[in-house]
Amino acid sequence: MSTLVLDAIELEILRNAFTATAVEMDVTVWRTSRSTIVRELLDYSTAIFDAEGHNVAQSARIPQHLNSMSFCLRTIIDRFIPLDQWHDHDVVITNDPYCGGQHLPDITMFRPVFHNGRRIAFVGTLCHHLDVGGMSAGSYSANATEIFQEGLRIPPLKLYKGGVRCDEVWAMIGQNVRQPVTVLGDLQSQIASLGVGAAGILKLAEKYSAERLVVACRQLLDGSEAAMRAVIEAMPDGVYEFEDFLDDDGVELDRPVRIHASVSVHGDSLTVDLSGSSPEVRGPVNATLGSASSAINFAIMACADRPIAPNEGCYRPIEIIAPEGLVVNARHPAPVAHRIATCHTLLNVLFGALAQAVPDRIPAAYYGVSYVCSFQTIESDDTHKVLVEIEVGGCGAHPEQDGASGFSFGMHNNNNIPIEMIESDAPVTLTGYGLLPDTGGAGKTRGGLGLYREWRIDARRASFTAQMDRFRFQPYGLAGGQPGAVGRLTLIRNGKATALHSKVGNMALEKGDIIRLETSGGGGNGDPALRPRAAVRDDIESGYITAQGAALHYGVTP
Repeated sequence: MSTLVLDAIELEILRNAFTATAVEMDVTVWRTSRSTIVRELLDYSTAIFDAEGHNVAQSARIPQHLNSMSFCLRTIIDRFIPLDQWHDHDVVITNDPYCGGQHLPDITMFRPVFHNGRRIAFVGTLCHHLDVGGMSAGSYSANATEIFQEGLRIPPLKLYKGGVRCDEVWAMIGQNVRQPVTVLGDLQSQIASLGVGAAGILKLAEKYSAERLVVACRQLLDGSEAAMRAVIEAMPDGVYEFEDFLDDDGVELDRPVRIHASVSVHGDSLTVDLSGSSPEVRGPVNATLGSASSAINFAIMACADRPIAPNEGCYRPIEIIAPEGLVVNARHPAPVAHRIATCHTLLNVLFGALAQAVPDRIPAAYYGVSYVCSFQTIESDDTHKVLVEIEVGGCGAHPEQDGASGFSFGMHNNNNIPIEMIESDAPVTLTGYGLLPDTGGAGKTRGGLGLYREWRIDARRASFTAQMDRFRFQPYGLAGGQPGAVGRLTLIRNGKATALHSKVGNMALEKGDIIRLETSGGGGNGDPALRPRAAVRDDIESGYITAQGAALHYGVTP
């Protein structure tokens, strides 16, 4: 091992240079992608890894992706493609959750970076693709009972070998997706991003030397580990437990799914025991350990009381106990399309546990699920279009601040797709979009508001799939704060409204049908009686709460 040690200034320069390279990769995806889910919703991530596959820098994209990409790359290296089988200009692709991935729409690519014949880094990108086949458009089946029903599974394999494209793999992917031009275009965007990342690393190697880059990676990981240990050491030792529930798994509709965590703080390390969670379920809300560990790592990093460079070093002080066969550590071939529902709930559970240790840093529960709406429209000329939207809700109130309304939080960091982009691309009209008053939990600080969104079908016919939750169990409040409102889903046909379940599979729609979604609000924080009267009246004037809500929850009349 090299005896070279970088001083703090040079290390900080290189840390920012690595991050800037990841951002350049990020911008490349954004500017070259085809689908609205990547280009507008921004459901993708980019990162830089050291020569052994450990994450050292990342763009500011999706936490659920970024905290799991090292898990995926290390799984590929350990089980499928050893380090000595990676060559210059190779590109390895996978989307298989049981080979280190998340769920099938998330396709991950990695490329090694060589300098003068020596491997000095990896670059990686992950995109949520519009469709990868399966029994529902958008590959988000609500009632799959095994992963084989969820779409095309790509084991870790080389999409490029020494810079030569494997056309057979591209053909296989194109043959198994509903919109091949869009999906293959987004794959090309990922390839371009990897090229930009590799070029950026090589420029740094030429400027600072390959040896300095390798040493910088090691020191950055060690530095983040030390910072995270200091954060944990400052927490009071103890065991903190919390639990919450998913409504159901989409198949057995009368059985809530329990997520339980016991967080043990001991010195400068921390153990998260998920053994009390439900066994894996028949429906597609299962999560693999790679997905669940991503939520755990995010929760611990989010409660830090100081800035920490986000990289894999942060995870080293955290031990995870999650026996195989739990809903948080599912086994093949359990379906996992909506694993994010379990991960959102797990994150809220971890926040609930950590609030007992560091209550001044932790917000109440946020909306806690990705509200996934998938449409396939079929026009008179038999043109098929796929639209996937992921909506959000209200954030939990912090002890010192109200929760944000209709804002992406937690395990995802999505944008909203502009109405104009949707209506110009698909025969769908958005007939309503806005915040929902009285959905944020009351408290000294108020929970954020959920939102509503309405889609009208203008095509001859369509099918609709929903993967949602939080229709039964409210996002909790803290310190006497009240819970946020639950969500709702409604079909409006010929003026008649019919309530739908949170998980809907391939429901047939007719021209003129309207789907209305109402998302949950965030929990409140602190006793509502302590909220300043002026703040309540401001909320009434702003339309955040109604006069009736103010009287009921705060005892305030306009």
